[in-house]
Amino acid sequence: MTDAGSVENIESLLKLSETLEAVGGVLLNQNFGEEDFCFTSVVTDSRQVVEKSLFVPLIGENQDGHLYVSKALEKGASAVFISKKISKNLLEDFKKEASDNKNAAFILVENTMRALQKAAEAYVRKFPRLIRCAVTGSSGKTTTKEITASILRQKFSVIATEGNFNSETGLPLSVFKIRKEHELGLFEMGMNRVNEIGEIAEVFKPNYAIITNIGTAHIGILGSRQNIANEKKKIFTYIDSFGSAFIPKDDDFASFLEKGVKGKIVKYGNGCDESVKLIVDEGLSGTVFTVDGVLMRLSLPGKYNFQNALAAIALAKELGCTAGQIKAGIESLKPLGGRSTIKKGRFTVLEDCYNANPDSMEKALDLCRDTKTEGKKIYVLGDMLELGEESEAAHSKIGEKALYADADMIIFFGFEMNYAFEKAVELAQKKTSLADEKISSVRLIYIGNKDDAAISDASKEINEFAENGDLILLKGSRGMGLERILPLIGMGGSI
Repeated sequence: MTDAGSVENIESLLKLSETLEAVGGVLLNQNFGEEDFCFTSVVTDSRQVVEKSLFVPLIGENQDGHLYVSKALEKGASAVFISKKISKNLLEDFKKEASDNKNAAFILVENTMRALQKAAEAYVRKFPRLIRCAVTGSSGKTTTKEITASILRQKFSVIATEGNFNSETGLPLSVFKIRKEHELGLFEMGMNRVNEIGEIAEVFKPNYAIITNIGTAHIGILGSRQNIANEKKKIFTYIDSFGSAFIPKDDDFASFLEKGVKGKIVKYGNGCDESVKLIVDEGLSGTVFTVDGVLMRLSLPGKYNFQNALAAIALAKELGCTAGQIKAGIESLKPLGGRSTIKKGRFTVLEDCYNANPDSMEKALDLCRDTKTEGKKIYVLGDMLELGEESEAAHSKIGEKALYADADMIIFFGFEMNYAFEKAVELAQKKTSLADEKISSVRLIYIGNKDDAAISDASKEINEFAENGDLILLKGSRGMGLERILPLIGMGGSI
């Protein structure tokens, strides 16, 4: 292994003294100096360790990353955090290993997760001129972030979250990729528990922040939409008088979200900005609109994605982007894998199975209901996960929504979707008027498993029922893996 102090012209992301102060850590190496310390990347997965990585072993419900410290050191890790909460025997082993080690710094901390966050917070402080922007919301976070990034890159050197790396670990790891050449950071913030956004907002301290909506994603964990709003609002905590909070005008929590904000409040949505004019909603093909008279087209389908674009445009204009730059960003946007992706071939497929909650499920069904097609409409709806006690009611509501969404066949896929299936069957059998004639003929299918055999069964149903030109919706939570259907129905590439 190369001696950490022997490589010239490589600057550590943080100095040893900066790291120890930030994390409240204690150096276990007896003969390890500031000149020996250098890390140029940060990882929590030992498989991703490269030369000069800081390895942060996390302690989870089923895994303890400390078991992989040796593997990380073998691969070239130059620093490692060690938690005080591990067993005494293991801690003694690490102290012994650290005593004569000049290649890697062993830093003892109270909690490795919190140490990762505090180190990332210290790292962000090294870039005082960085414009700090963030996005959160119950749905549409990643799409809004991608649209915003595409626009802002026309004016700034941008570092942005890759994918949806937006969690208590993902956000800190993401900010460690900020470099001197970056003028603007754009990071997505998600949550799976109380105060997760509060913690990661403390790391990055955004001065411009977008909330896409207050919905029901993770309501099983948070308990109510009010609690969700309380948590999402924490993204505005560090906005000062020079910053701005971007709030969806038509959200029923809009007034609540703006209370206490120290910076400028910018409402966005239809009719908020007179310079933005809708020309035509092309459904699956996207939306045509103008900004300051400049014509442009968003290729992502649906009114909800146009709403996401309006959030991005509001932030871009606040930061001085021109209509030409907005057009270039909107029209250079690349397809987002698994999110509102249109695939064309024998069928037209709306693949929207990266995530699902009642809000996004309803929006996808509305889009398909309003889409004009000469063929049939087939909806494959997978479980919406993490709804807790709300799951039965939420899935039942989706069963009714789907039944009245102009479908010819609906496949309810997964254990929780049984509630939706039962509601749809109940309503179809209660047809009471001529207006309900269509719903009595909808083919309703329930597949209760989610393994490969279940995917095969769903694909078989589609292949036997569908004809050339039909519209197929795949919508469900990521854990349902509905994208596995695509190759089995002969659909591969995206347009």
